[in-house]
Amino acid sequence: MTTVPRNIMLPTIIQGGMGVGVSNWPLARAVARAGHLGVVSGTALDTVFVRRLQDGDPGGHVRRAIEHFPIAHVGEDALKRYFLPNGRAAAQPYKMLPMYKQHVSVARQQVTMLANFVEVYLAREGHDGLVGVNLLTKVQLPNLASLCGAMLAGVDYVLMGAGIPREIPGVLDALSEHRTASMKFDVEGMPAGESEVLSFDPAAHGVEQSMPMKRPKFIAIVAATSLAATLAKKANGHVDGFVVEGPTAGGHNAPPRGEQKLNERGEPIYGERDVVDLARIAELGLPFWIAGGAGSPKALVDALVAGAAGVQVGTLFAYCEESGIAESLKREVLAHAALGDLDVVTDPRASPTGYPFKVVRWAGDNADGPRRERKCDLGYLRTAYRDADGRIGYRCPAEPVDAYVKKGGALEDTEGRECLCNGLTANIGQPQVRSGGIEEPPLLTSGDDLLGIQNFLGTRTTYTASDVIDYLMGR
Repeated sequence: MTTVPRNIMLPTIIQGGMGVGVSNWPLARAVARAGHLGVVSGTALDTVFVRRLQDGDPGGHVRRAIEHFPIAHVGEDALKRYFLPNGRAAAQPYKMLPMYKQHVSVARQQVTMLANFVEVYLAREGHDGLVGVNLLTKVQLPNLASLCGAMLAGVDYVLMGAGIPREIPGVLDALSEHRTASMKFDVEGMPAGESEVLSFDPAAHGVEQSMPMKRPKFIAIVAATSLAATLAKKANGHVDGFVVEGPTAGGHNAPPRGEQKLNERGEPIYGERDVVDLARIAELGLPFWIAGGAGSPKALVDALVAGAAGVQVGTLFAYCEESGIAESLKREVLAHAALGDLDVVTDPRASPTGYPFKVVRWAGDNADGPRRERKCDLGYLRTAYRDADGRIGYRCPAEPVDAYVKKGGALEDTEGRECLCNGLTANIGQPQVRSGGIEEPPLLTSGDDLLGIQNFLGTRTTYTASDVIDYLMGR
């Protein structure tokens, strides 16, 4: 097999920023050390961070990184509040962080800053490779503090999709110059001509002028040529490139364009209108990478021929030894892959965001068993709304139905919704413990590449990030 040529100026492979905690620092570090772009997920990272501390911080990695956070008292406070030297007792619930709102305390923002600093610091430790952070545009409230923390750790790239991140380039410019960063806060029910704003002043959170925050490169994740063109021309700062993601990618997908139809399995039907014109993307004059079904040597070669700088790959990295998926869950999925009884379903209803969401199913996964108790206590996917009295409230269609409807939400919006926040956290071995010692069940997501992973595995039952890179590069 022909070895894929390397572009020494740009990463050929971008490791997908899979949340919550799947794209962790060990995975990103392994990919970056191999000469490609390793990416940590910033989604719900503050919760992942405090739960690691409550589990005793195995290996002491989190505490080692905390020692390098330039605002010393923030790390000291986090250790006092959350670190349990011997870990939690059996069936002991995790101590929770307050849910985000438009205005939260300085201390709450600083935990988010610290969590992102720690993850990026550990991913960058011991090498000079490239490290990025992936955030969701939809999860607005923590993003300014997340970006500040990642930039204090020297993050090289910021990647964002799940929305239109038009204001993020300007945010990165402001933070790199130690200025207050602001962006529009999306609130349902706002009167015409009125708007709300999210602001973050680094100085108010202890960031001094002497603390360097270089401006990372910004890559927007897009599923349409028109969105790429809009961002290239109308973003409030420089866009450095695009990841062009197709509907076979894991996690959230963009909904089909035009009339919404479902196949016999109840999945959205994508057509020619959903195929991105790569020639028009290339005409924008910015680097781009192909994602969604790109986890093969042929896909990488095809991407390069089409003018792309390379590919973004998630699914193959998700099940390697370094990823954050709980080992027992990882082994179970790979065992079922060997048996050929895995399925990946694009569920149009599961996600509270309203975007189609990929869900992994296999024999015996108890998907038809009792559904989890509806409870919204992490709140990252809550939507802000303005009530009749002009106050801002927060609701999620995966929360208890009565509560959602009482807040003005439509009853039909609650049908089939899953709590992604708690389900995805359970995927990485951090399930919240409910009454009776019952743990939150996992809700696993992957791209369609999972269905063919046995072709990559061969006779192996485990593999490393380096194995994935060697395979993709044709070695």
